[in-house]
Amino acid sequence: MRRSLAGRLWPNIIAVVLFVFFIFPVYWMVTTAFKPDLDIVSSTPVLFPTHWTFTHFVKAVHADGFWTFVGNSFFVTIGAVVLSLIVATLSSFAVARMRFKGRKAFILMIMMAQMAPWEVLTISVYLIVRDSNALNSLLPLTLFYMMMVLPFTIWTLRGFIAAVPKELEEAALVDGCTRFQSFVRIVLPLLAPGLMATSLFGYITAWNEYALVLILNKDSGQTLTLWLTQFQTNFGDDWGATMAAASFFTLPVVVVFLFLQRRAGGGLLSGAVKG
Repeated sequence: MRRSLAGRLWPNIIAVVLFVFFIFPVYWMVTTAFKPDLDIVSSTPVLFPTHWTFTHFVKAVHADGFWTFVGNSFFVTIGAVVLSLIVATLSSFAVARMRFKGRKAFILMIMMAQMAPWEVLTISVYLIVRDSNALNSLLPLTLFYMMMVLPFTIWTLRGFIAAVPKELEEAALVDGCTRFQSFVRIVLPLLAPGLMATSLFGYITAWNEYALVLILNKDSGQTLTLWLTQFQTNFGDDWGATMAAASFFTLPVVVVFLFLQRRAGGGLLSGAVKG
């Protein structure tokens, strides 16, 4: 019984330590956003605000271009997710169901694209967009974000489609459906967990991306990731406003994650082990 108790105890201790390690920066960010300036610049760390203030949030909301940058972030993020789901759903169906020349090479290219670091491509991406006279435009940013999440989306959805019995599609074909109709009416509804999992991954990736928007977009074409760097004063960084802005920036990700977490967890696991 002692061994059994010890076996259950140490994993829980490790879990608690890791939880505190990862949650403390978030706690510090949120509490700093509510602290008065004296608590923030105090030489002694103040773990809990002496009194709560919303001054930093008001300053963040009234920053120049705030609502423009909010719209830009949602536009490129949602656009990238929707485009990647459309392209990946059709591509993964072709890879999972059809046999064509170059199929294995296509799958290998997907894996290579997933492993390639996008940071090394920033210079070439900048040259492409500059030569196309598309700097400071949201469309190139949306397309490149879509390509960033596309390999993972195709690979995950391929496992879901491969797990759907072919007999269901064949029965739909016998009943008079076309190949596309059988896909839309039979296969697509069964992909809901996978679509939620991959959309969550794509949303977080596109929402948090910084390097590409830094070199491609300026002024009114920025997103919230660049907006976070603008809170400066004559004495240095305005940490209260910065932490309030970071809290605003984190909120949409948290809301989406809480909404999709159950389906997303099962979806990632199923897509990884099937097919």
